[in-house]
Amino acid sequence: MAIFFDTHAHLDYDDYKADFADVLDRAQAAGITKIIAIGTDFDSSRRALALAEKHEMIYAAVGWHPSNAHEAPADIRADLRELARHPKAVAIGECGLDYHRLPSAQGGASDPASRPNELDAAYKRKQAEIFQQQLEVAAETGLNCVIHQRSSFDDLFAQIQPFAAKTRGVFHCFGESVERLQKILDLGWLVSYTGIVTFKNGQNIRDAVAATPLDQFMLETDCPYLAPVPYRGKRCEPAYVKEISETIAQVKLCSLDELSAATCRTAKEFFPKLG
Repeated sequence: MAIFFDTHAHLDYDDYKADFADVLDRAQAAGITKIIAIGTDFDSSRRALALAEKHEMIYAAVGWHPSNAHEAPADIRADLRELARHPKAVAIGECGLDYHRLPSAQGGASDPASRPNELDAAYKRKQAEIFQQQLEVAAETGLNCVIHQRSSFDDLFAQIQPFAAKTRGVFHCFGESVERLQKILDLGWLVSYTGIVTFKNGQNIRDAVAATPLDQFMLETDCPYLAPVPYRGKRCEPAYVKEISETIAQVKLCSLDELSAATCRTAKEFFPKLG
């Protein structure tokens, strides 16, 4: 059986409390040998690290998700450095920018004294500040970044330019154009693909996969979200990397063993502490 890694899983979520041991058993039965649990704030990052301490196959990324930026303290660097020192902390993140749900679209402009554009600007500014701090810590600690980007590509790409030679990032759950893909790869950064690649309406993702060299992407579930076909609409879990890998192997016209060798090697190089 070809082995694979799930490089992005939200295993600390309550979705897995009832059957966590079974989830790991199913992952191992499907050939998934390493899983990276992703932090979305400090509490989530600590839970991810606790799982990594308890389970040999689990590692952790520590960071602050942009959608939670408004809850972040003004300076997260000291605490983030401390989390990053953990022997099983393999990356900073997930971090980045997300403009998909701006305050002006969430009823945040109900105060007549607040103009929507001012609320949105403040929201974007706080995200950029928290992202900047995480890029700085990544450069200091030698860890790479797990990048979250949604409806914010140009601003995010501009913000990472000063760090392009100091750290690297993987654009998780990549769903952008081949043109944007090439900009990322030209930096020496990576992308990763989820179960969306199996969706009937996921042709744009399959086009991106086809254009990505075999050694410049990784696989992930982003579970509990984005379960691949035939599980679409249900809770996702790390075992489903198997279905994702089968579709990607078809797109890349390669064997599962070839895909396994390439993606696992890329992950180990990108996450040096993965082991």
